[in-house]
Amino acid sequence: MSQLNLAVVVGSLRKESFNRQFAEALVKLLPADVKPHFIRIDDLPLYNQDSDGAPPVPAVKRLRDEVAAAHGVLFVTPEYNRSMPGVLKNAIDQASRPWGQSKWAGKPAAVCGMSVGAIGTSMAQAHLRNVLAYLDMPLLGQPEMYFQWKEGVIVNGAIGPASHDLAQKFMNAVVAWMRRHQA
Repeated sequence: MSQLNLAVVVGSLRKESFNRQFAEALVKLLPADVKPHFIRIDDLPLYNQDSDGAPPVPAVKRLRDEVAAAHGVLFVTPEYNRSMPGVLKNAIDQASRPWGQSKWAGKPAAVCGMSVGAIGTSMAQAHLRNVLAYLDMPLLGQPEMYFQWKEGVIVNGAIGPASHDLAQKFMNAVVAWMRRHQA
């Protein structure tokens, strides 16, 4: 099979984001024929339906083009107030509009996240899954991955030994899910 393009959308803008570090460590587990592409979301204007009829601003056009070019999407999200961050929802909205022109539709997706809390990002992931299901994104159901940020999870930019097997199993499932939906 030819090379696959995995779009990686990190739902945090924080400079030292745990989820950014987690995503960067996870993509190191991908096989050589899967290329990760981190999608920038920090420069997007707030979605406004009044913009649907106008040509998109450059940042929105870039986002839509990058999503359209992806063979699959990995969402790595923190949890803010028991839900996904607004910046992530805004990016999703920007690439799903105008109505009937969603760039997300049909893209196989997987969701994971990391938090300092013991339940990881379970509520954010549940809310995100609802949105992605509505957008007609086939969602990887298992394995689920909720990580708690603690010492040793990421070591020198890579998944640490205690979490490596679980993370590798998840990333293998993400790749298999993408391949399944390319057929």
